[in-house]
Amino acid sequence: MKRKIRNRGFTLVELLVVISIISFMAGILLPALSKARQQARKLLGTSNQRQIVSAVNLYAEDNDQRYPESVATLGDNLLQWNWGEPTMLTGYRARSPRMHRSMSAYLQNYIEDAATVYCPNAPRKYKYLQEAWDAGDYWDNPQTPPVKDPVKGTYCFYWNYTGYLEDRDYLFKGPRNAAGGSWQSNLLVSDYFGYDHFRNPNSYGSCEKFPGASITEGTLLSSAYWSDKNSAGSGTPEIKLHAGYTDGHVENFSASDTIAMRVIKVPQTGEPYPGGDGIGPGIFYLPQKALH
Repeated sequence: MKRKIRNRGFTLVELLVVISIISFMAGILLPALSKARQQARKLLGTSNQRQIVSAVNLYAEDNDQRYPESVATLGDNLLQWNWGEPTMLTGYRARSPRMHRSMSAYLQNYIEDAATVYCPNAPRKYKYLQEAWDAGDYWDNPQTPPVKDPVKGTYCFYWNYTGYLEDRDYLFKGPRNAAGGSWQSNLLVSDYFGYDHFRNPNSYGSCEKFPGASITEGTLLSSAYWSDKNSAGSGTPEIKLHAGYTDGHVENFSASDTIAMRVIKVPQTGEPYPGGDGIGPGIFYLPQKALH
């Protein structure tokens, strides 16, 4: 005689026990998954910068050891122009007919995926990142009037770039060629880390998330980044950043191991934009090693 086995449902007590076990396991697993995702993004960021360094060095091999011109400039001729933020992927206008206004016009043969030039830890990707990269010098944001628009990203690009070192009262000069020289830095690219940008006066900002940071939303011309609004006097945030150098390596550096650089407003004299209260692009922090 066959015995029928009835499917007994859970009692309330048993159901609560199962829910407690699931909640307990989730409490253990979720932090581990979060750390795994952070580690994956960290590795991707390192890979991105290594690819950028490789692309710029390959460009130099194909162009008499010269690195590309910086596109982080404002103005349309060799006599009337000034520097822009080193985060620029596409400038407002080229300095001369022989120069490009977009980074991709120099590097598109070496970097096809625009995500390579974007920090994976930034809060939101620029909406038209790939379109702008593909368009090169012809980029014009379709949401703005028909005037060629700039694009500001989340990494800082320092080849052929000049800035003013506030604490040392002399100029920072990014690498001009692969051969190097005692007068030029060996820093090619770094995460954005700055202070007192006009989009967030008296605040730290970075493409890497740090304690207490919230999102500064992107614009039609700029990428989103993390910022600690009104953080004046709160001390340097605890944050780990990445930087890539001419010899091909990428390494970490901390926010406490940096030096302040300002964007130059008058190239002929090296005069920077005035500081304080979010006037201009503010401070950009370089790793100390970039000056050695």
